[in-house]
Amino acid sequence: MAALTIDQPDHGHIRVTGADRARFLHGLTTCNVTGLAPGGHTWGAILSPKGRVLSVIELVREPDGSPDDAIWVHVEPALTAPTLALLEHHAMLDDVAFERVDGPAHRVWNTVADVWDAPPILSAPGPGAIPAYHPDAERLRIRAGLPRYGVDIDDGCFPFETPLANYLDYGKGCYIGQEPVFRVHSQGKAARTLRGLRLPAMVAIGATVSHPAKKDAGAVTSVIADGDGAIALAYLHRSAWEVGDTVLVEHHTATVHALPM
Repeated sequence: MAALTIDQPDHGHIRVTGADRARFLHGLTTCNVTGLAPGGHTWGAILSPKGRVLSVIELVREPDGSPDDAIWVHVEPALTAPTLALLEHHAMLDDVAFERVDGPAHRVWNTVADVWDAPPILSAPGPGAIPAYHPDAERLRIRAGLPRYGVDIDDGCFPFETPLANYLDYGKGCYIGQEPVFRVHSQGKAARTLRGLRLPAMVAIGATVSHPAKKDAGAVTSVIADGDGAIALAYLHRSAWEVGDTVLVEHHTATVHALPM
């Protein structure tokens, strides 16, 4: 596929400095921050004490040679102020400072994997860039299974119900919300998970997903036209999430796919 340059001028960027920056973020987020190498990039979340997702975050550590070895927190536009408030709320006696940095940003996606792997570039894109919510960008986001906050994930969701599970480090030690996340992991009792669907036609956001084992087996969270049909993200109950199985959405038969698709 041709490379896509995604313009994200409204996304949030918070620069975290101070002697306790890594220890503070390590204890607040699901990320293994102390193990993040200079120039490293990872995804994660800030959770409530009950393990629910309050913010989906990306962390980028500045490369060797940067003056204060800052760690950047990158978030969707609507999460900028809430995330900054969470950081400030939990920074009690820590030597840590937060600077909200507004300005241009973009990403370059050559593959589905780049949706997760390519960190933001804090500069204006060149000619040919497309807006963050352009159909081509949205199509690749859905294929990658990147959940959008307020659409595919919110404060009623657990991180292990989404592809954020790939970034959970169960050996990093304690962080806020760690106990319920670890308990479900150890018991293997997640009730639902986010899957991809391939459909022959468009369906509505929120459409119910049905399965022979469970009439109300889930709901569509994102959908977009793709070729002669459509692709979607949907939460599916454990009885309906088997990859390769078929489900029914608005009288259309859909195939269940692992993420990324």
